[in-house]
Amino acid sequence: MYDNNPTLVGIQKKIDESRQGEAFYREQAEGAGQSSKRFYIESYGCQMNFSDSEIVASILADSGYQPTRFLEEADLILINTCSIREKAEETVRKRLRIFDKVKGQRPGTLVGVLGCMAERLKSKFLEEEKLVDLVVGPDAYRDLPSLIGTAEDGDKGINVFLSREETYADISPLRLDSNGVAAFISIMRGCDNMCSFCVVPFTRGRERSRNAFSIVAEAAGLFEKGYREVTLLGQNVDSYKWENPEDGERVTFARLLEMVAKVSPELRVRFSTSHPKDITDEVLFTIARYENICSYIHLPVQSGNSRILELMNRTYGREWYMNKVRRIYEVIPDCAISSDIITGFCTETEEEHQDTLSMIEFARYSMSYMFYYSERPGTLAARKYEDDVPMKVKKRRLQEVIRLQTQVSFQHNLKDIGKAFKVLIEGDSKRSDKDFKGRNSQNKMVVFPKVEGLKPGDYCYVKINKATSATLKGEIVEGPEG
Repeated sequence: MYDNNPTLVGIQKKIDESRQGEAFYREQAEGAGQSSKRFYIESYGCQMNFSDSEIVASILADSGYQPTRFLEEADLILINTCSIREKAEETVRKRLRIFDKVKGQRPGTLVGVLGCMAERLKSKFLEEEKLVDLVVGPDAYRDLPSLIGTAEDGDKGINVFLSREETYADISPLRLDSNGVAAFISIMRGCDNMCSFCVVPFTRGRERSRNAFSIVAEAAGLFEKGYREVTLLGQNVDSYKWENPEDGERVTFARLLEMVAKVSPELRVRFSTSHPKDITDEVLFTIARYENICSYIHLPVQSGNSRILELMNRTYGREWYMNKVRRIYEVIPDCAISSDIITGFCTETEEEHQDTLSMIEFARYSMSYMFYYSERPGTLAARKYEDDVPMKVKKRRLQEVIRLQTQVSFQHNLKDIGKAFKVLIEGDSKRSDKDFKGRNSQNKMVVFPKVEGLKPGDYCYVKINKATSATLKGEIVEGPEG
């Protein structure tokens, strides 16, 4: 998975935009009492990091800490990091310097680095820059209370051990930035794919799947609390596999999807991310069979050229991927497909770049996460290949990809004008509190005027009358016929 998703910026920013998030923090602070310690957390990178931050919050809450959205009142400042791109690491360093200034003004405050950067850069943060008191890897969050104790005693709290068993299946995440409507559920951890550009297998360890019954129970619990959408998360959800020790039944991802969908027809189910080599017809037919499993698949291509895909160790070629796209549209005609795209990978030529552009047009992606190649230390690509495409060329190719994807997204959305979609209301539109925003099954954002009696968490039908490359605009109607 190669994304430092621009829609998944820091938890803090999302909380600032969420009235319900603000209310949550006020309630926690009021109920905590004057003696309770407070923690502040920011997350960067993929959805898994945001899910992990909610696990961390739960562990800290059990240890007497309460969350705060105000940096200056925190006794513990944490940053959950991403190593996917160099820019993400630069952002973390800048934030740590800001935290260090806050720490200087508030003696006794601890600063910790969590997640994917913990193992790779622990010595730099601890010894060279002396910016942090805690360094905790993604499989060591249960150890946080004791590590905090170690740091409070004047030593550094460090645990970056990668586990082959840890899934945090028994921990109920504390929904820090929740809108009360949609939530993430982590179904597996780690990754067994060795894409040559990706550092995830080295920072998150080997693949292991969570107990299926604990996943269904978490989904059911969220539904009972009023949530109406869950996203099942994993580095490669399609390779999910869990065997019931009691009867030996093997639960595949398709079976898990069905189990979660059966919690309630009013609970929408999404998932991310799929590896093209692992998504099966069984998964596609399961999506088609259940109305509440969303007709949306994130299917990262990374490159549209077979030679580059081989260098990336993606285990498929151009034609194979195109056939997979054809199969998705055959089984789920109304499916929206999105993608991840990297420009300027090692030795990429102009002709090979053109193959990526033509793939965007062929697959008709509804949207894509697009980046130029950023070499990551320790990866196969860093060891074997020369990062020889000039930065100027990488950026120019990226702009061409973005320009084309914007056009394709706009055309994709124009085709929705005149149609009526079932939309789950998430809250107020960013631009006006007179409008609601919500998503349809294809994961497209829909904005429409409010109607009395409806609230976040309700479903309604919206007929589309306008479209941009990123948003559909419409009005509420009585049913799917508009």
